[in-house]
Amino acid sequence: MDIAALIAWVVTALGGFYMLGTWIQRGGIRQQQSGTSRLPAPVVFGHFALAAIGLVVWIIYVVADVSALAWTAFGLLLPVALLGFVMLARWIPVHRGHATTGTAPAAPTTGGTEGAVPAERHFPVPVVAAHGLFAVVTLVLVLLTALGIGGS
Repeated sequence: MDIAALIAWVVTALGGFYMLGTWIQRGGIRQQQSGTSRLPAPVVFGHFALAAIGLVVWIIYVVADVSALAWTAFGLLLPVALLGFVMLARWIPVHRGHATTGTAPAAPTTGGTEGAVPAERHFPVPVVAAHGLFAVVTLVLVLLTALGIGGS
């Protein structure tokens, strides 16, 4: 089950990397100053950092099979999940087109300048859904492994 959790975690991370890259490329960091982006940079990067640290801890657990590492990885996943839910809740109105600016979606901007469209508006729904689904699967598999259910 530990390998299944690792695979789920890596798949989750790939979707997360894609969304982080999209958010940065579309000006999410620059939009912090104008308030266009609904995703606060500390939340985005905190989610990423804790998930990456947790993944490293999980890889070490898979190699070393030390129960405390499994629980540490699970403990790291809890704030990751919380931050993920915060970002999802803030993304849904943007996706539905109810951004706080009230502007209609504009064409992608060029030259590295951000428009009135929040960077996260460019997240594909299937990527968001798959990221969330695999995140839940990862959390459950890590918990079951830490509890010793299903072998290690």
